[in-house]
Amino acid sequence: MAESNPRAKDEVVSFDSESLVLVDSNDAVVGYQDKATCHDGEGMLHRAFSLFIFDRDGQLLLQQRSAGKRLWPLYWSNSCCSHPRKGETLEVATQRRLQQELGLRAELEYLYRFQYQVPYRDLGSEHELCSVLIGHSDAEPVVNANEIAAWRYISPADLDYELDTRAEEFMPWFKMEWARIRKEFPEALRAA
Repeated sequence: MAESNPRAKDEVVSFDSESLVLVDSNDAVVGYQDKATCHDGEGMLHRAFSLFIFDRDGQLLLQQRSAGKRLWPLYWSNSCCSHPRKGETLEVATQRRLQQELGLRAELEYLYRFQYQVPYRDLGSEHELCSVLIGHSDAEPVVNANEIAAWRYISPADLDYELDTRAEEFMPWFKMEWARIRKEFPEALRAA
């Protein structure tokens, strides 16, 4: 079941005007653009990251995106997804966003990077060169209500079942990432 948190915060941490890093398929910087424009139409290729946070029992922290999200509102996703801003390293951006969305800190391990492009209705697209990282935390999340509608922990086996039976409730990139983690990084899950 989805959990809510009475300690939830509601700080605004995401802005259409924030400057994202445009890259080519080799991750070379080619410019900067505001977040809104990066997601218009077919989208502009920009840096992003996805974080998978596990607890001591090996369960993955999932979040349901807030109803206010322009793209994929109320879909379930991995623990945290966002973008490095202009002038930010991946390390700084991931820790910033993990704290802003979930009130957590975690050591993160880089797994891989991949490129994808997915439209959402006629409202825009994600077009990202996305770094996927894994981490561990046993602290209780303090969710940001502007970013997250609900959260829950789930075992890998139960997640596999839900993705098989209710795939339409989950983010497209999360499904791609989870399939690759299961296939190519089984040791990461055992370590969780």
